[in-house]
Amino acid sequence: MKKEYTSLGLMSGTSGDGVDASIIKSNGSSKYDVIKDNYYEYDGQIYQKIHYLKDKINNLKDLKNFSKELSDLEKKITLFHAKVIKEIDNNNEVDVVGFHGQTIYHNSQEKISNQLGDGKLLYQLTKKNIVYNFRKNDIKNGGEGAPLTPIFHQLLVTQKKLNLPICILNIGGISNVTIIREPVGNYGFTSRDIGPGNCLIDAWIRKNSEYKFDKNGLIASAGNRNDIILEQAEELFSYRPNQKTLSFDVNDFDISFARGLSLEDGAATLTDFTARVIGAALFELLPNEGKKMMKVLVCGGGRKNKILIEKIKKNSLKNIVIQKIDDYGINGDFVESQAFAFLAIRSILKLPISFPNTTGCLIPCVGGERINN
Repeated sequence: MKKEYTSLGLMSGTSGDGVDASIIKSNGSSKYDVIKDNYYEYDGQIYQKIHYLKDKINNLKDLKNFSKELSDLEKKITLFHAKVIKEIDNNNEVDVVGFHGQTIYHNSQEKISNQLGDGKLLYQLTKKNIVYNFRKNDIKNGGEGAPLTPIFHQLLVTQKKLNLPICILNIGGISNVTIIREPVGNYGFTSRDIGPGNCLIDAWIRKNSEYKFDKNGLIASAGNRNDIILEQAEELFSYRPNQKTLSFDVNDFDISFARGLSLEDGAATLTDFTARVIGAALFELLPNEGKKMMKVLVCGGGRKNKILIEKIKKNSLKNIVIQKIDDYGINGDFVESQAFAFLAIRSILKLPISFPNTTGCLIPCVGGERINN
């Protein structure tokens, strides 16, 4: 068996705007090297269809009612991924592809996580070894199917020889944290989703303007938060029925509480709300570190929203130092795609990718369905 594999990770996040693609070389445990990262934007038709269906699908019945449209979209998404593979792997060096697919519905309470992406079709189109459906076995073993990236977060930290304890904060559509403590060798980390990341801000911008997101927080910076609406939203969030969940879907949150506000004021209010949720979670999850300084390294698209990051800092403990993960030579745009390249290798090696202290599964679980040459 090979000691190292060259793996391609393909990740389409909750923004639904395209595919992050990363080729890495790794032994699946203690080391990795990045070979190439690239981003491929979906065409407008795929982007619009993803968000149309995500808005329409809120339960299992909806999944069945929209099955034809979902099937059509899945084929288009798979064909797009096949083109990405052929373009980025132009030297034919990739041993395995970690194919996450596009999450269209995730409900931790119902133990359902639905990603659009046909692994068998992708294999037929590319003749590459494919690992997909990463979340299925975790859910089968009592987990919530997410988050799956903590084992890779641990590798990032240990390979860079960063001081522990340390926290990785990923702000994608959903925000999640991984806290890495000693001893690393025994999966010394905990992780969970903590609430909205970019999803509320993005949804507001899409609905009320021609833009897809609030670049650098410029729209929010031109508005004023509505304190009455903000306090009501915070109170509702604190009494939500799924407080104990370890994973969220973007449909667990909605922008209705900002209805009636201007574009700018709505963006400002939603940005403040998101920052307060993240700040409160950091306060809750990092209480045992005392007054010792603790670094929080931020990855994902949300780290580029200057206003959001400033407000998270304002709502966090004084002993928490918030920095971009890029400051340590790690490209914060591609952590997730690199992670799924790494998880694909672990799947081949039959090493666990999810753990009781991350997804709530009963035992450490191997994940991913494999289609091999």
